[in-house]
Amino acid sequence: MPGQINIWLRRLLTAVLVIAAFAGVYYLGERRKTSRLEAFAKCISAKQAKMYGAYWCPHCAEQKEMFGGAFQYVSYVECGVVGSRDEAPHCVQAGIKHFPTWQFADGERREGAQGLQALGEKTGCGLP
Repeated sequence: MPGQINIWLRRLLTAVLVIAAFAGVYYLGERRKTSRLEAFAKCISAKQAKMYGAYWCPHCAEQKEMFGGAFQYVSYVECGVVGSRDEAPHCVQAGIKHFPTWQFADGERREGAQGLQALGEKTGCGLP
């Protein structure tokens, strides 16, 4: 009986160690990905790329999700007016008609959610 308990404990310990190792590898991989996305978001902001969006816009939410937590480093202009579907005056003055709209340093605008590759190519920032 004591021998069976030792075998069972070894198997349990091995399983716990394997799970912990996989969790550690996953965490480090996600952290590296997040760091690369943060660097990418900071780069496109430094290159004066700016996203105009609205809190109620589903495509804006998709665009934000592409960046994950790194979206906080993207230059973002909120055009939604809380409690309505109106557009904020600063966005009307800027001529923003669709969301999201990306504006770049050269004045070019692109409407709709943009892939990270397209943003990288336009700004010269390396992909994460």
